[in-house]
Amino acid sequence: MYQLLNDLSIVEVSSFVASPTAGLYCAQMGAEVIRVDHKAGGLDYDRYMLTKEGRSLSWENLNRAKKSVALDLRSGEGRELCVALAANTGQCITNLPEKSFLSHAAMKVAQPDGAPDMTSVRIMGWHDGRQAMDFTVNAASGYPLMTGPEEWDLQTAPPVNQVLPAWDFITGAYCAFALLAALRHRDGGGAGSEVRVPLGDVAIGTTANAGLMAEMLYRGSDRERLGNAIWGAFGRDFRSKDGVRFMVAALTSKQWHGLVEAFDVAEPIGELEANVGVKFSDGDDPRFKHRHALFDIFQNVASGLDYKTLEARMGAKGCTFEKYRTAHEAANDPALVGGNPMFGPSPANPSGFEYPAARSFANIPEQTPADPAPAPYLGQHSEEVLAERLGLSSGAIGKLVDAGTLALSDKDR
Repeated sequence: MYQLLNDLSIVEVSSFVASPTAGLYCAQMGAEVIRVDHKAGGLDYDRYMLTKEGRSLSWENLNRAKKSVALDLRSGEGRELCVALAANTGQCITNLPEKSFLSHAAMKVAQPDGAPDMTSVRIMGWHDGRQAMDFTVNAASGYPLMTGPEEWDLQTAPPVNQVLPAWDFITGAYCAFALLAALRHRDGGGAGSEVRVPLGDVAIGTTANAGLMAEMLYRGSDRERLGNAIWGAFGRDFRSKDGVRFMVAALTSKQWHGLVEAFDVAEPIGELEANVGVKFSDGDDPRFKHRHALFDIFQNVASGLDYKTLEARMGAKGCTFEKYRTAHEAANDPALVGGNPMFGPSPANPSGFEYPAARSFANIPEQTPADPAPAPYLGQHSEEVLAERLGLSSGAIGKLVDAGTLALSDKDR
C-alpha cells in the first residue's frame, strides 16, 4: 500500500468483481474506501471459494484495506443512511442500477452545505440498460469462438469460455481511472459528475481498441482458430523431452534471433527460408505465415531436450518464455510469489487463513510500501463511520442497532 490518495474518501456500494476492484485499487493507493453492504452481506459475501468457517476468500481479497458498514438496505431508513453517507463523502463507486435508491440525483440532492460536489462512478451492464455480467459480455465479444484447437470448425465447434473474469477486472481498473479523472476535473474548478461505465462497452470497446473490430470488417469474415499460437506473430506452446509444456514468443528481431540460437536451429531455418523464398528475420509476417513449418522445427529440438536444459539456453539468450503452471503450482512458486516483493505477509484475515497478500501492483522505488491490510469483518466500522461521517451520537447509533437498521461486526457470527 502507498499513501498517494490518503486525502480521499470514497463510499463503495457494490458486489461481485468489477465494482469492488475499483474500490480495492483506490484503497491500495491510500484512499479511505467505505464499503456499504446489506447487513446480512451483499450478493458476493458468500461467493466461492468458502473456508470451512464459511468465509469467502474472494470477498476477503477484493475488499482488503477497506472499511465496512452494514445497513438494512431493504428498509427506508437504511437506504437513507446509505445515501447520506455517499452524499456527505462526495465520492461514490457503485454497480447498483441508476433507478435504484442510490441514484446520482438522490445523492446530489442529499448533499449538505460544504460537501464536495457529488462525483460518482456507476458500473452498468449494457449501454441500453440490459443486464450483463462478465461471462455474458464475453459471449458477445467473439473471443470464445476464436479460442480452441486449430482444427475446430468455427461454425460447428463449441465456444471456449475463459475462466478469468477479465472484463470485470478491466472494468474495475477503468472505473478507478475514470473516478480519479472526474475528481481531477472537479478539484481543478469544474463540476462534479456522474460517470457511467457499461461492462459491455468495456468489452466491445476493448475489441475495437485492439484492432479486432477493424480486422473483422476489413477481412469480411471471422478469424480462424489458432490453438495456442499467437495471432500475427511467432509464438506457441512446446513440450520438452521430460513432458514440460512451455510458451515462447518472438515478436521482435532480438527475441527471434535469441530463440534460433537457443534451439540451435539456424541450419534448418536457413533451409526452410531457401525453400519458401523468405527471410524470417524480416518480421512477424513471414514467421506467422510459415508458422507450422517453424513450429515443427522447434518442437523437434524440444522433444530431444529436458526442460532445464532448454530453460538455461533460452535464459542465456534473452528469450521470452515461461513454463506452464497449474494455479496451485503458481500459488506456491518461489519466483512468482515467495520472492516477489509485491506480496507481503499475511494480515489478520477474517477467514483466519494465513497466506501471502498482494500489495499494489505499482512499484514506487522512492517509497517503501506498507504491508497489505486485511479485509474488514462485515459491519466492523459501522459505528465509527456513522459517528465520523454523519455525526451520530452513540445513543443514536445504539437505537439504529436495536432497530435492526445497523449491524456491527460479524466477527463472532
